[in-house]
Amino acid sequence: MRLSSFLAVFRPALPLILGLSLGCSLSLLMVSWTQGDTDDSCGDELGNGDPPEDQRGGPGNDDFQPRIVPYHKDPNKPHKKVLRTRYIHTELGIRERLLVGVLTSRATLNTLAVAVNRTVAHHFHRTFFFTGLRSPKVPHGMAVVAHGDDRPVWLMYETVRHLHQHYGLDYDWFFLAQDDTYMQAERLAELVGHLSAGQDLYMGRAEEFIGGEERARYCHGGYGYLLSRSLLARLQPHLDTCRNDILSVRPDEWLGRCIIDYLGLSCVEVHQEMTYRYFELGKNADPEREDRAQFKNAFTVHPVSEPSLMYRLHKRFSQIELDWTYLQIQQLQVQINNLSELTPEGKAGATWPIGVNPPFRPKTRFEVINWEYFTEEHIYSCPDSSPKCELRGADRADVSAVLETAVERLNERYQPQLRFRKRHLLNGYRRFDPTRGMEYVLDLALEAFTQKGHNQVIAKRVSLLRPLSTIEIIPMPYVTEATRVQVILPVTANEQDYVSNFLDMYVMNTLDTHDNVLLTFLFVYDPFDAQRISQADVFAGIKAMIGEVEKRYGDVKIPWISVKTEVPSQVKLMDIISKKHPVDTLFFLASVWTEVNADFLNRCRMNAISNWQVFFPIHFQEFSPAIVYRDQQPSAASSFTAEALRDGRFDRHVFEEACFYNADYMAARTKMAADILDNDELLESMDVYEIFVRYSGLHVFRAVEPALVQKYVRRACNPRFSDDIYHRCVLSNLEGLASRSHLAMALFEQEQANST
Repeated sequence: MRLSSFLAVFRPALPLILGLSLGCSLSLLMVSWTQGDTDDSCGDELGNGDPPEDQRGGPGNDDFQPRIVPYHKDPNKPHKKVLRTRYIHTELGIRERLLVGVLTSRATLNTLAVAVNRTVAHHFHRTFFFTGLRSPKVPHGMAVVAHGDDRPVWLMYETVRHLHQHYGLDYDWFFLAQDDTYMQAERLAELVGHLSAGQDLYMGRAEEFIGGEERARYCHGGYGYLLSRSLLARLQPHLDTCRNDILSVRPDEWLGRCIIDYLGLSCVEVHQEMTYRYFELGKNADPEREDRAQFKNAFTVHPVSEPSLMYRLHKRFSQIELDWTYLQIQQLQVQINNLSELTPEGKAGATWPIGVNPPFRPKTRFEVINWEYFTEEHIYSCPDSSPKCELRGADRADVSAVLETAVERLNERYQPQLRFRKRHLLNGYRRFDPTRGMEYVLDLALEAFTQKGHNQVIAKRVSLLRPLSTIEIIPMPYVTEATRVQVILPVTANEQDYVSNFLDMYVMNTLDTHDNVLLTFLFVYDPFDAQRISQADVFAGIKAMIGEVEKRYGDVKIPWISVKTEVPSQVKLMDIISKKHPVDTLFFLASVWTEVNADFLNRCRMNAISNWQVFFPIHFQEFSPAIVYRDQQPSAASSFTAEALRDGRFDRHVFEEACFYNADYMAARTKMAADILDNDELLESMDVYEIFVRYSGLHVFRAVEPALVQKYVRRACNPRFSDDIYHRCVLSNLEGLASRSHLAMALFEQEQANST
């Protein structure tokens, strides 16, 4: 979800409620149903539309019962594995509605074709640019198909053949246009949405052939034309004959002649009560001054002589669509307001603002949404639970935008009788309602000016709402929970006491359940311990535990890698690991305090997407039991219960756990190589999280992870790391000690003990 622009609605002191909209985006669907005649083509194909006698239900047939058809497996036939498609629309034969092909040339590929791609191409499901010869430099982000011949008729022949051969089974409609044509994408999509896909159709601007002796017409290529999938399939066998027998200079005329001669279809401008609307642009026309209905309602505009004109047309049509949307919103608000009188609640039942979900009504006191108090400089609800903090960043920009919009809408409401100017904000309140958006209540000190020049300072309360816009479905690459996870566990000499618990949880949650997980240890020796490894190995105990696990599970191997370094930088360690694994390896970088479990591993597989996204979970850190429980015994509840999650916090200062693919890490490190040449200490001052943020274009997904629960431990902060990493470590230790209430009780009990 996202917050759209303001829908600013004001409630003055009077009972009158005035609704104004600004920048609101709503999806409007208007469908007209037409009752067809009984003798139309659909009626002929479907008969009289009545169901058979044995399939009729309802009051007229009380004896109707559903019939269950049992499944009988033939024992004589061998079992055959059923292969299911990845997507349900493939199995059901559901096709996409529209594919757009733009005919361009080598000379205009980097100019007009780019303008088409930037203005409307992203509104269609697929857009291809067909050219004869490819330019030396192909524009980025465009699907260009080069046929190898610049002759116009040959380009048309190859384009139609390519569309049928590669996409004839995937789309219902094909729209072809030239690169000097501006297309109104939403209207074209609406057009094909109202047309029956099962009929042969050749639709566009109908033109007479040279000579004009026959009634048949072809579709002018400059204004685009629509071809149905069935027409393309019937035309395919005749394309070679048309290429050899029909002589024409114009490719659109050649295609029209081929369709007329071999399919008997002529270009039409009206079909199924839908009209193909177009507009011919004058030589020196100005789109911003064009107000004719034919222009405003056009699907396509032609000719567009230069890219700047294409962008101006797009701006003009975007404004037309926006104005139309605002008008529809106002009409809907009036209709809702009028219909509210017929409801049991009457006018009082109309929600504010009209057309937006009503405010959330809590059922208990625990569901009450708190209001945040703010001024122009401070906010009195801070993330760190401080009573007061400075407004900065997005919060400051949000408050400034709210105040500016409030004064602007007040002036629109009362001008020309009154004009307002903001003096300062008296009080500000806001809260986020998940059912409708961000609500604001502002008490403003305003200086009001009359038409006669008199002025007075007044106080005014206004209410505003920034509504939630339409939910957007973001396309994501296909991922699966069957991917193997390679767990990497770095261990230093100071951390080896915690390895036993890690191994126990790993064995119980992965080896016993046969999960697709591998584990690799990375033993980090300091220079002193590395010299004494032959006499006394500090990690000998851990290696013995690994041997016992391998002996218990005969088919399991847990390798380890030994590294000598003074500063165990996360990046240096990952460089070693990365070189020893394939590029398609999914890494889970863990710590000795991590408790590996199946729930988190599945989320690691789903949230880490190769060449798309990396995942940095925020684990839940339990508080110190010595302070939280003091003389009481801690609960014996499991680490994954809600009871355990109550006495702790999500540690947002720690970035040790991470899920990412080796290929993504290697790509980010390659981009980082140039900076390392100038600064050798950069590797010690950065962690893996910062590398992905600074040197990769991937999504860095950072979210709380309730399945990662760690017992309380005071971490040893290495001062040789960067100031930022060291500071985060110190904050993690301080904030992870206990909550403020627990610390207050401990201090209170200590003071009482000292006083006695």
